[in-house]
Amino acid sequence: MTARMRLRTRGRDAGRTAGRPAGEVVLARRAAVRLGVQAAALAAALVVLLTTAAVVVLIEAQKSQVTAQLDGAIARADDVDDPPAGTFLVLRTPDGRVTETSGLPAGVMDRNALDEATAGGHPPAVERNVDHTQYEISTLHRADGTTVQAILDLTANHAERNRLLSTMLMTGVVGLVAAGAVGTWLGHRALGPLSAALTLQRRFVADAGHELRTPLTLLGTRAQLLRRRLRRDPDADPRLLTETEGVVTDAARLTAILEDLLLAADPLADRPCEPVDLVALCRDVLDAAAAGAATHQVELRLTAPRTVQVEGSAAALHRAVTALVDNAAHHAHRLVSVAVTTDDDAVVEVHDDGDGVDPALAPRLFDRFTTSARHAESGRRRYGLGLALVAEIAAVHRGRVELVELVEADEGATFRLTLPIAAVHDLRAPGTEAAPDPAGPPRNL
Repeated sequence: MTARMRLRTRGRDAGRTAGRPAGEVVLARRAAVRLGVQAAALAAALVVLLTTAAVVVLIEAQKSQVTAQLDGAIARADDVDDPPAGTFLVLRTPDGRVTETSGLPAGVMDRNALDEATAGGHPPAVERNVDHTQYEISTLHRADGTTVQAILDLTANHAERNRLLSTMLMTGVVGLVAAGAVGTWLGHRALGPLSAALTLQRRFVADAGHELRTPLTLLGTRAQLLRRRLRRDPDADPRLLTETEGVVTDAARLTAILEDLLLAADPLADRPCEPVDLVALCRDVLDAAAAGAATHQVELRLTAPRTVQVEGSAAALHRAVTALVDNAAHHAHRLVSVAVTTDDDAVVEVHDDGDGVDPALAPRLFDRFTTSARHAESGRRRYGLGLALVAEIAAVHRGRVELVELVEADEGATFRLTLPIAAVHDLRAPGTEAAPDPAGPPRNL
């Protein structure tokens, strides 16, 4: 490759990196490093397993070799003057005379084994450490009446074993480093297309949010100006003023949702964590959904204590409850009931009296783009994103969402959103029932 081609390649790589947000680059590198560490850990486990097996086989092979050497030395031992290399011999003749190979270190001979073998016993082979040297000792009483004790110096065997173990250890370390490097490299290659796809997705959300922010701001401003004029006009229709208040509230809510989506598009952004009154949030969701539910003759009902506090993003939790209520209103025949309760956690249960959940869809109900044939028959297109977004928001808030199993199949469907409770400011007295909703029990919208 020429210098110009290298410069072009580097330029393309730099362009790809420059076009990718810093957060994406950091996450891709972290993921690649994790893959490298996992590959190294897998390689380490394999190396340890293979090394252990190899060490066991090596030790057993050395033991068999030592036993064969000692047995051969005993069988061929006519005298003690010419033993095999590394071996010492001790002979006891039938008349009790003991001779040994010259140079045998003091304290190595096993006299107890000699006595036991001479008496007709079968002493086992033993190892003895003398002056930091390991010896293997085998004693046998032969048919000719001579008792022979063969002593093998294990220094050479241990040196060979240590050399093999050192080689295996070095090979394992090199293999671990290579596995980690290759795993990291493969991780970069494998995560490249995924990282690019995520970058395009988040860039689209960010661009769309940026483009929508201006018209939303203008919409909110115009709605506020209209509300101000209506308030100043003594002849203004009160119903028109109420609808204008709703437009102002909806514009502010859309802006908050947009800000939450922009935060979700940044993987390294800190999401807001603030006290959220779950009861007030559910009340706002039902107020906003009342008009749409009324067109389908669906009644919305809320049962809750006075307040239940959780922590998190108010906009995200508002989106989650809105998705559950919208899903229930779409399937309900006449009634959607929302109940807020507290136990160890804060619980929001949204129930509808519809036809229930299709059993075929229940296992993947919280997956994206999960729809049924009923949606196509209804004439209103459904994308299968609402419940998936609820599951993601619940997971971000250390909670969960689940489909509650009902006894009767025609009882409709109930979804339960569970969130960690921050504080319960319930005004009931100890030992009394839950305080009713301020607007009366239960509230119909």
